[in-house]
Amino acid sequence: MKLRMALGLPALVFAGLFGAQALALDLKETPGLEALGFTGLPPVAERVPADPLIVDLEAQGRKVGNVGGTINTLIGRARDVRLINVWGYARLVGYNSKLELVPDLLKNVTVEEGRIFTLSLRKGHKWSDGAPFTAEDFRYFFEDVVSDPDLTPSGLPPFLLAGGKGPMFDVIDETTVRYSWEQPNPLFLAELALSRPPFIYRPAHYLKQFHAKYGDAAVIAKGVEAQKVRGWAPLHNKLDDMYNAMNPDLPSLQPWIRRTADSDQRFVLVRNPFYHRIDPQGQQLPYVDRVVMTVADGKLIPAKTQAGEAELQARNLSFSDITVLKQGEAQHGYRTLLWPNSKGSEISLLPNLTVKDPVWRELLRDTRFRHALSLGIDRDMINNVLYFGLGQAGNDTVLSMSPLFKEEYKTEWAGFDVEQANALLDEIGLTTRRGDGIRLLPDGRPLEIIVETNGESQTEVDALELVAETWKEIGVKLFSKPSQRDVIRDRAMAGELVMSVSTGFENGIPTADMPPTDYVPARGDQLTWPTWGDYLETAGKGGEKPDWAPAARLSELYQGWFTAADTSARESIWQEILQIHADETIHIGLVSEVPQPVVVKGLENVPDEAIYGWDPGAQFGIHRMDEFWLSSAAK
Repeated sequence: MKLRMALGLPALVFAGLFGAQALALDLKETPGLEALGFTGLPPVAERVPADPLIVDLEAQGRKVGNVGGTINTLIGRARDVRLINVWGYARLVGYNSKLELVPDLLKNVTVEEGRIFTLSLRKGHKWSDGAPFTAEDFRYFFEDVVSDPDLTPSGLPPFLLAGGKGPMFDVIDETTVRYSWEQPNPLFLAELALSRPPFIYRPAHYLKQFHAKYGDAAVIAKGVEAQKVRGWAPLHNKLDDMYNAMNPDLPSLQPWIRRTADSDQRFVLVRNPFYHRIDPQGQQLPYVDRVVMTVADGKLIPAKTQAGEAELQARNLSFSDITVLKQGEAQHGYRTLLWPNSKGSEISLLPNLTVKDPVWRELLRDTRFRHALSLGIDRDMINNVLYFGLGQAGNDTVLSMSPLFKEEYKTEWAGFDVEQANALLDEIGLTTRRGDGIRLLPDGRPLEIIVETNGESQTEVDALELVAETWKEIGVKLFSKPSQRDVIRDRAMAGELVMSVSTGFENGIPTADMPPTDYVPARGDQLTWPTWGDYLETAGKGGEKPDWAPAARLSELYQGWFTAADTSARESIWQEILQIHADETIHIGLVSEVPQPVVVKGLENVPDEAIYGWDPGAQFGIHRMDEFWLSSAAK
């Protein structure tokens, strides 16, 4: 059932996942658990919930798999081990491949008036150490973690606020909790499905020993000394590590868990024997016993992947690696799948509309100038030269896979028309040129745009060179300046950045019930309007109030999304936001839906066609990596 936040209805109940609920199922014991280091475990019927989630493989065109084996994958840095909690994608509610929001860890969710959320857990669900997963884990998070000023000095996060106020939290019974706000909170469920979710529950039985309210002072003091921190609160926060996977003692609900901390170069994640998902034949997921993440130089990962060192690899691979990856397929027995990237654009030019220089500020906010820059780019050439024509030339906007997509959002002001671009620049008054044809700004400076790049992508640099060639035809000079991400953000906030290049909107496949945060001035780290975003993010305590009409309207629409009566109203808001972007060319996107290479070796149930993205998607998570399995020959 599609999980919709239809607030106009008195109550909605969302039950089930992409599979049936447990009936009379003959559960099968998982072989090889002792070899993984698990001893003395109860039988599988006592390890899984009384009503486990039974996945419907047939409905997804997938096959029942065999249990066992190891997936090897390569990561560019030790901290990327946290991706196991992204790819595992066990969430209270999560997106399926159709972008429907469905219960997962939860048995069901009841939503009343868009503001009262009743979450029902699966009876008998257990943490990875066998302790019960109950309402107490939610209570502990809300009352003793996020509401404790020592642990969370910043107060409740935005997704727990509606109209600036937090919820009333109630424990109904051992497996039921309720969050009630005075106003609708459409952000709540969407936040729970993120690749990095807020984890509104904690293993209370484990963390209480480090909390001043519950723990033994001597035990806490010993932990403070061992972890070299200053007190109980930083100790608790360090060990409360639901996302980063750096504390192997912290119980988990994910399909694979880390049990040792004996290496920072090779991480072995093993199956969670208490995992809640079951296949139709009674086999407990995940199918694969181990995921081994090996740290390697990011520049060497494509070559190592080509040499057959990974069963599943997308991290540190890019479009430019496809040719060499294809060459190794026959020899090393892998396939190179091409999944379209779900970002709004693979490469996007971002004018800083809050730049301090008054001449540049006026010019960048002139719609005609941004249209001229957009019309002065030959996107088809860039697509053909850099992506062999496999991408989609057009604006930085929602993709065709999004239910919000309209063709004009992609094409408006995105053609290559040097004559019209020149006419627009002349209309602005930029008619004076120097000897080489470069136009002059009103104050006599040459129209030279410095586009700052983080230097991490050679493809971005190559694209800028192609843009520079055609911009010459309209009297605009482009200089590419490599820098670092943090430096670029600092320069943007200080008003010194004129333009940058980056990937486009993170979420190019939104639905109406996903917040339009990326598309409005909502955060201070948005390079298009950092001071406006900071103003909204800090509730007016920092930054600048938007003084450009389109940005002010986008801010109004964003606020309206949170109070919209139903999905239809939110869709209308989204459409106006997208139309403003199309009309104004706020981002100058180049090419979208560029294929992401995904190397698969000996794995079954990996979709041939799929999207690849962070939010929504969690990269492999939305495709349920726990359902992937190794053929006998690959083990």
